[in-house]
Amino acid sequence: MTAVTAPEARSIPRSGWTVVAAKEFGDHLLSVRFVVLVIVLGLAAAVPLYFLGGQIREAAQGLNDFPALFLGLLWSAPSVNDQFTLPSVIGFIAMVGPLLGLAFSFDAVNGERANGTLPRLLSQPIHRDDVINGKFAAGAAVIGVVLLTVVGGIAAFGLIRLGIVPDAAEVLRAVLWLALTFVYVSLWLSFGMLLSVVVRGAATSALIGFGVWLLTTFFGRLIVSLIGGVLAPTSVAGEDLLRNVGIQATLFRLLPDTLYREASLILLNPQSSAAAEVQTPATIAEFEQAQQRIASLLSLDQSFILVWPQVVALVAMMVACFALAYVLFMRQEVRA
Repeated sequence: MTAVTAPEARSIPRSGWTVVAAKEFGDHLLSVRFVVLVIVLGLAAAVPLYFLGGQIREAAQGLNDFPALFLGLLWSAPSVNDQFTLPSVIGFIAMVGPLLGLAFSFDAVNGERANGTLPRLLSQPIHRDDVINGKFAAGAAVIGVVLLTVVGGIAAFGLIRLGIVPDAAEVLRAVLWLALTFVYVSLWLSFGMLLSVVVRGAATSALIGFGVWLLTTFFGRLIVSLIGGVLAPTSVAGEDLLRNVGIQATLFRLLPDTLYREASLILLNPQSSAAAEVQTPATIAEFEQAQQRIASLLSLDQSFILVWPQVVALVAMMVACFALAYVLFMRQEVRA
């Protein structure tokens, strides 16, 4: 008598997010937006390098004793003429980098919903959270590829065209700055993912994302100045002026752009004068102490201690945006 065997249960792969991530990663690499963003980010880094390289060649003898000369390619702001100065590579990436994160996430979920493929995707033998985890991992992988390509081009320019060879400390600082840039762009990736979950239309989420980017990056200083003037009106007294400056500095550090610029400058420039820009004096006594500070070079651990609050703030914002997108997506109803 033949024994009747029970049908095998349908197995659910434990690494379903890797399948989603691999598919999304391939689609991103073959998309037009990937090529356009690589060109835009490459030009954003190449323009300041073009002018800065000529200045370094003209003053090569005077820059031989300059600390971390290789890293100066990243944080130095080149001057086109006596009246106009271009932003540094850090400044350009701070402005253009958010586009990289938003472009690969603003339609991650609502695009699937609009095409009617989200119910079919969730009907596959994968867990529901694998979808959003895989899409975020794919976007982060594409961001890593773009950033490695851009930074590799900058390093090749410094080595081949200018003959600047970095030492071990400079390489380590550059690696930490690359990780910081990855976190900064991933923050906007998670924000775009949140918009794709909350907003039904892909075009609407793109407009909101790019609007927030314009508001915080280009008009953030104006908005903070207006808020600071309301909270702490300036007067002739020096204490009132410093209080206004302190409030504005606190509000500035709520902006991801400011946090990234401050942390990047400290990591790439070992001079202590850059460290003074992170801490804004709140009283006249603190201002006088800042003016009397002796210029010196900071070690890597000292620089990292200075930027630790900025790094933690960026990571916290990124985790908060992704966690909120994750929770909202898990609670949404998906109808076939």
